[in-house]
Amino acid sequence: MRNRFPDIIKSLPLADISMEGVKGWIAQGKDFQIVFFEIEPTGILPPHSHSAQWGIVVEGEMSLTIAGETKKYTKGDSYYIPESTVHQAEFHTKFRALDFFAEPERYKTKNE
Repeated sequence: MRNRFPDIIKSLPLADISMEGVKGWIAQGKDFQIVFFEIEPTGILPPHSHSAQWGIVVEGEMSLTIAGETKKYTKGDSYYIPESTVHQAEFHTKFRALDFFAEPERYKTKNE
């Protein structure tokens, strides 16, 4: 990756994510989480759903399927996934994104 997240981001709590090759740092709010993701080209994130999610690609390329419609996303592209909408992703390159989740406990921290 050309540009990794700076130490100010990496000093945030690390998300407890069981998928190999995926790291995330959590900025916690009262009613939301923002997660700074760094993802290796790990293949497919299986179909799932949760609260509403908005994200923006910082670096890399992924295919994201939202409610059966697949699009490629690259640096600068943003996406919105409505609450309870089934979605999945495939990461084609090393990937960085910033994601806003409309729920305060989307991810637990590794410190808990």
